[in-house]
Amino acid sequence: MLWIGDTAITKELRHNQLIRVSPIRLIDENDEQIGIVELKEALQRARDAGMDLVEVAPQAKPPVCRIINYGKWKYAQRKKEQKSKAQHHETELKEIRIRTPKIGEHDLMIKVDRAREFLERGDRVQFSLRFRSRELAHVEVGVQVFARIKETLADISKVERDCRREGRRITMMLSPTGAHKSTPA
Repeated sequence: MLWIGDTAITKELRHNQLIRVSPIRLIDENDEQIGIVELKEALQRARDAGMDLVEVAPQAKPPVCRIINYGKWKYAQRKKEQKSKAQHHETELKEIRIRTPKIGEHDLMIKVDRAREFLERGDRVQFSLRFRSRELAHVEVGVQVFARIKETLADISKVERDCRREGRRITMMLSPTGAHKSTPA
């Protein structure tokens, strides 16, 4: 929905030569009501001001037209829409895979830092660890890795689903607590 002053507009506005109805009610560039004038006079006033004549209320009798810089106004409306879309964030489920339970400390911290970014943004994070061959005999090592992850991310997350074994994998799901939710830039 588009707005000009207090007027809501839902479609492309007619402007300048696209306006066909005469006479019209005119509002000038300083938001002052001029009154009912002929279309030619209104177009001449808009040209003299270096702006456009835009029909803001076509359903009114007579239609209401306003003198504004139409290109600049459309640009500002597009920016407003983009900003409102950017502020709205759908919660997603992000998966972080750990290839082996013998993961190094630095490699694990990189994965944890990435998970922290997701959690701060408001997304849920699922960690999954897949065991290969003989690693399956030492599932407790994987559980210890998940315990370190839980401990590290305890300040901004809560455990939604604790460690659960599914065949050769174990998974754990964390969700944000909302305490450190940052606003999108």
